[in-house]
Order: sequence, then C-alpha cells, then structure tokens
Amino acid sequence: MTDVVMPQMGESIVEGTVTRWLKKKGDRVERDEPLFEISTDKVDTEIPSPAAGVLVEILVQEGETVPINTVVARIEESGDGRVAVEEAPVETPPKAEAPQPLAAASPAPTVAPPPPPAEAAPEAEIPGPISPLVRRMAREHGIDLRQVKGTGAGGRITKQDVEAYLAARAAQAAPPARPEAAPAPPPVMPPPPAVEVPPPPRAERPKARVEPMSIMRQKIAEHMVLSKRTSPHVTTVHKVDMTRVAKMRERYKAEVQARYGYSLTYLPFITRAAAEALRAFPIVNASVEGNNIIYHNEINIGIAVALDNGLIVPVIRNADEMNVLGLQRAIVDLATRARSRQLKPDEVHGGTFSITNFGSFGSLFGTPIINQPQVAILGVGAVEKTPVVVEDDAIAIRYISLMGLTFDHRLIDGAVADQFMQKVKSILENWSEQVL
Repeated sequence: MTDVVMPQMGESIVEGTVTRWLKKKGDRVERDEPLFEISTDKVDTEIPSPAAGVLVEILVQEGETVPINTVVARIEESGDGRVAVEEAPVETPPKAEAPQPLAAASPAPTVAPPPPPAEAAPEAEIPGPISPLVRRMAREHGIDLRQVKGTGAGGRITKQDVEAYLAARAAQAAPPARPEAAPAPPPVMPPPPAVEVPPPPRAERPKARVEPMSIMRQKIAEHMVLSKRTSPHVTTVHKVDMTRVAKMRERYKAEVQARYGYSLTYLPFITRAAAEALRAFPIVNASVEGNNIIYHNEINIGIAVALDNGLIVPVIRNADEMNVLGLQRAIVDLATRARSRQLKPDEVHGGTFSITNFGSFGSLFGTPIINQPQVAILGVGAVEKTPVVVEDDAIAIRYISLMGLTFDHRLIDGAVADQFMQKVKSILENWSEQVL
C-alpha cells in the first residue's frame, strides 16, 4: 500500500488545496500519471501518482485544504484494476404465518387488517461538496438542493444549476395565457369609462454577480497583501534606449525561429543585463530575515507568467551562467509548462530576483509588487519607436522602453537602486554580445 501525500510546492508553502481528482476510487493508475490537481499561492498544477496500482482510498475531497505531507489517498500496488465492492445483504421478507383457526364455538366478524404503512422513499443524497454560494442561494430562494440536478464534476451542484432550477420553477409558476374573448355584441348603453391598468413592473437586471474567488486567486491576494505590509515599496524609473538590442534581435530572429522553433524576444536580453547588474550589486539579490541580511550566492531570476486565472513566477536558476539563447529557451519552456500546469515544485521557489514584462500587453510603465522574500523586482514596459534628441540636437527615431525597479527601502537606498538601473541601462544601450 502506497500513501499519496500533499507535496510541498515551495519552501514557504505549508498547505495546499485539492481542486480536482483526475481519477476515481477503483481506477487503475500508472506511475507518474496525473492523479489530482492542487492549488497554492505559488503554483496551480497536476500531481503525478507516486506508484502504479489501484486507487483504493481518497481521504481528502475536492475543495479541502490540508497541510503538506498529509495523506490524501492510498494506492494498492498489487491491485489488478478492480476494487471489491461489498454487496449489501438482501433482506428476505419474513414469511407470513398462517392464521390460527378460530374456535367454531365463538365466531367473530372478519376484520380486514390495516394496510401496511407506506415505506418512505429514501432521500436523495446531494452529490459532492456544496459551495457557500450555492448554499446561500438555496437558502434565499427556499430551494431543496435534492431537487436540483448537478452538472459539475461528480454531479456537484453549481451556481448555474441553481439558476437553471429557479428559471424552470418560475416558468412553471407563470399563469397560462388567457384566451381571447369573442367579440361582444354592440352595447345598448354607452360603456363606462375604461380604467387604465398600469403594466406589471418590469423585472430589473441584477446589479451585481457574486462568485467565490478561486483558490489560486485567494492565495495571490494573501501574498500581495503580505508583501505590501512587509516591505516599504519604492519605484525608480529609467528610460532605456533599446535600439542596439532591437537591431540584434531583428538580425537573428528569423534564424532562431527556423532553427529552434521559437521567437526571439526582448526579454532574454533584459534578463541577461539584469543578471550582470545583480552580480555587480549583490544587495539587490539579497533578502531580509529578521535583523539579518541574507546574501545569496546564486542568481535565480523569476519570470512572471500570466495565466487565465492568475499569475505564477517560475524561476530560471543560475541565470547569470546563461547566454541570450539559453535564457530564451528557458523562458519559453517555463512559460509553456506554467500555462499547461506542468511545472515541478522546485521550479517555483528559490528565486532571488524577479522580472515582470507588462510591456508584452502594451503597458508603458507600472509599479509591480515585490515577490517575497525578495527585495526587488524589475518592471519592463513596451519597446516603442520614439523620436528623441541625439547628438548635436538632432532628432532621431529610437527604440525606447521605460523600465522601473521596485525595491524594498528597508534594505536598498535610492542611490543603490539608481546605480543598479544605470548598469542595466548601460549594458542594453551598448549591447555587443552575439546571439548565435
């Protein structure tokens, strides 16, 4: 028998939420086959089966949050793919005893025995856990949830199921349309003045729609509030001329696409420059622990990846040891697996610095929130052609990006932050490293 436990998805993670079971009790599973999905403030991902066998027991249901290393299920490795189901014993109704003959001397009138009481129909069970929103809607509208057909996972009742039930009930309660009356004969006397009946009030659209936060969104909210409460955030913004990088990218992007199958973007150039600047200013790559400063020997850069339902920051380890092509490959790989929920636990923790590229969505400038326990994050705006004043007061078209460093003022002073950004700016504006 193999225990399936809630894994630790990051060094600061102490619990996780089971969002969906991908296998049912009694199903055959193979080793490393996706078994269930979990959500934390670091990652929303699938967890593989630790062994091959039969899923004989599920101990934690969908929607439950449990501490790490909690046993959530058990797998029987010697199973043959079937789970024995105990059959309930079939109760045989007792044979009716033959009535004793009555004495002939004392005949009595025959009385029909009372009909046996009708057995109460067993109450239908409500499948799956019921969310607080569904329970509140049922309470407000007086709905018996046993009468609502669930369409969610495992027959679970969703908000849409309750709304559909309310709509069907309202349609049944609506009065039938009145048949048109036959035309009346001409009145002999003039009719009384007609009384104007006001139209029935029009049903108003609801002014709001209430939906519970996803587990991932709840964790992100907690993490963001914690970061703002922990670190005094300050942002410094610098204008960076990306013309040299733009020309280098234009020169190699077609060849990179043809040879490796992915596009060459600005982000690996910026990541490369940031790694060099972090080596020059190790305080920006540090963290705070009580009254101590932790200087990290490794430069592990987290890259923010936008998901459909949130945000995740996978980490490129030893980013300072990679060239532009290696960084581009790592960024594409991590972003692809983040969106398909295939990240491994050690790929979402251990970051020492972060970069968020909101310029990919057209934003020019932003003030991101520091990813704790780090002390700085680099925000990158869109690279746009901009008229600028160059030497001899001439006007030229240059590729310009606004980049901002948001830093923890407990540890980093404004002068150090600006020196760090000047280092990044200098590397990008004087780019000479080849891509291929």
